[in-house]
Amino acid sequence: MVVVVGLGGRPRNRTSAHHVTSLPSHWLTSNAHLLPHTGDALDVACGSGRHARWLAERGLRTTAIDRDAGAIEVLAAEAARRNLALNAYVIDLESGTFAFTPDAYDVIVVVHYLHRSLFPSLIEALRPGGVLVYETFTRAQAARGRPTNPAFLLEAGELLTRVQPLDVLASREGDYEGRMVASVIARRRST
Repeated sequence: MVVVVGLGGRPRNRTSAHHVTSLPSHWLTSNAHLLPHTGDALDVACGSGRHARWLAERGLRTTAIDRDAGAIEVLAAEAARRNLALNAYVIDLESGTFAFTPDAYDVIVVVHYLHRSLFPSLIEALRPGGVLVYETFTRAQAARGRPTNPAFLLEAGELLTRVQPLDVLASREGDYEGRMVASVIARRRST
């Protein structure tokens, strides 16, 4: 299913342009033991859908969102062909018109995307006990090349403060797989 919402002409806030792969993030796959085995998953700024496919293949009902209509169309067709429990939607998260449903997801994955104002909504969209997997570039990456826009790069230590009040299960910051990144897996407390 493809839904077009708020497509705009602004440049993408997508920081993965310098490194495109079809394999899911090593951070995500190496921490699979921290993720739920069932439930609902969300892949935010999914691009080609590498994480969404991985989540759906693991048995999670998965929603993938991105503002790239072409990528979403290809992902939706592949999901239908492979009979994956995966719905893909075209959504411009930076338009200010989209809101996440509270308590909707057991796992949310965000890789190589940073829009700081989304953090409170992402945290609220997690169900109690839900897990946020987040990884993106730090300012130190700019010295190596793309991305260089400070609006899309985390300050040192920033990611851990952005995910509060979630309980951090795993984190790292530094040079990993040839990129300067900050990564976290954090769980919303059960009420």
